[in-house]
Amino acid sequence: MADSVATPPASVIKPSRPMSEALLNDKWDRCLSSMLIRSAIGGGFGIMFTFILFRRRAWPVVLGTGIGLGRAIEECDNSFKNATAPSKDGLRVLRP
Repeated sequence: MADSVATPPASVIKPSRPMSEALLNDKWDRCLSSMLIRSAIGGGFGIMFTFILFRRRAWPVVLGTGIGLGRAIEECDNSFKNATAPSKDGLRVLRP
């Protein structure tokens, strides 16, 4: 009978970056995509209002884009602040 050679289990691939850096990169990715989406939606509403109500002025587009961008920045700021705030029972809660 042939001796069967046991193969070692596949090694676990370690990420090249630390876990905290990966979480930070994910938060920045979400923030940037949120900024792009919200400013585009705000600009779209501004375009609709400028054609419907304001006789093709530029300020509703700029205002809508600014409101969308400001809202996205505020959500990003809260996202980063929540990660550093301690919870009430002393344990840190990681939010995705």
